[in-house]
Amino acid sequence: MNKPDPGDTDFMRSALELAEAGREAGEVPVGAVVVKDGLVVGQGYNRPISAVDPTAHAEVMALREAARYLGNYRLGGCTLYVTLEPCAMCVGAIFHARIARLVYGAPDPKTGACGSVINLPAEERLNHHVQVASGVLGEECARMLRQFFADRRRTGMNAHWSCG
Repeated sequence: MNKPDPGDTDFMRSALELAEAGREAGEVPVGAVVVKDGLVVGQGYNRPISAVDPTAHAEVMALREAARYLGNYRLGGCTLYVTLEPCAMCVGAIFHARIARLVYGAPDPKTGACGSVINLPAEERLNHHVQVASGVLGEECARMLRQFFADRRRTGMNAHWSCG
């Protein structure tokens, strides 16, 4: 793992705002932004429920938008900021997009694929490697998720939600 850069908190705050938009839409509150040369080129929040799409995680949504914006599915030189440690599917998408750097907030002890459950970025046999920094606004990111799931348990609406 690499250390966060001083400017990472601003972009993570943008990702947190997107996570809040996802929460308001009834989705698990995870937000993501893709940045190239200091400019946000893609953003997204979790949409698996509303899009009826199991691949509509925040990271994938942000990568899709960035690819359209840049006119290329290869996103070399970009940094992806996400409020929650990516799952294996999202790490795969990050690799295929050739993201240079990944910055995430909260660890995911159930599906995290950057060290919590499995560490795909550390797998030397893979053909792409991404620099990873973790814990940027981590407590704030984790608090949002804890509150979301506590609210769902309290209201009995937890049956359809899962991490993502």
